[in-house]
Amino acid sequence: MSEDQVRTVETPEGQTTHTTIVTEKGSERSSSGWLIAIALLIAVVAGVYLLTQVSQVEAVKDNAIAGAAADVGDAAQKVGNAAQDVADEVTR
Repeated sequence: MSEDQVRTVETPEGQTTHTTIVTEKGSERSSSGWLIAIALLIAVVAGVYLLTQVSQVEAVKDNAIAGAAADVGDAAQKVGNAAQDVADEVTR
């Protein structure tokens, strides 16, 4: 937005002159725009960081569950083998 000022000056001889002064007031708005842009950038970076942290926690949890399931599978296999050995001894 600009502000126009017109000044009229009359000389002692009776001649009139005028001067137009145009003042731009856009610099205040652009600085607040930069502040908003920086705040949005910080918010986006923080959001991406939090999402990656949540993804890493989920991956660790999934790996722990998979490891526990493998351990249970190994234990079940050992129980099955032991039962088979007992059954073989009984039938001899």
